[in-house]
Amino acid sequence: MSESTVQLRPPRHRVARRAIGYWTVRSLLGAVPPLAGLAVAYAVFESARTWSGPLLVAVAVLAAGHAAVVPSWRYAVHRWESTAEAVYATSGWFVREWQVAPMSRIQTVDRVRGPVQQLFGLATVTVTTASAHGAMRLVGLDADVAARTAGQLTELVRRTPGDAT
Repeated sequence: MSESTVQLRPPRHRVARRAIGYWTVRSLLGAVPPLAGLAVAYAVFESARTWSGPLLVAVAVLAAGHAAVVPSWRYAVHRWESTAEAVYATSGWFVREWQVAPMSRIQTVDRVRGPVQQLFGLATVTVTTASAHGAMRLVGLDADVAARTAGQLTELVRRTPGDAT
């Protein structure tokens, strides 16, 4: 299949189901600094209690709601696939983003496993092209699947003629 026939289409694979837990933990960890700051303001500064108490409750409710809804929503919409011709990805909650990176345009393939991802047995594969849009990130892949995918993509890119720009 030539580069001109690569079509934007729905990818076949979901991310690993464990990504829901990963995104939940990341969401809750992201809420810790503002909650801690508000709790310190409430505890230390008596004059701040009139605004910091209600704000602390509001931030806690919003953080809990975010952690309860967003990870499952992300899991429902994130898809990915790699073929001999291209890498496909979809993401987005309200605005759906569809990406395709033809093999001949891929410059680098990276695999990353942060500490929280390692706890969940997950990894991220980043496919970099010369696109102004930036890199395509396949977040929430099973660590073994990510390793195989990164290896396969690297080999396919190596064998694919093109200018990688």
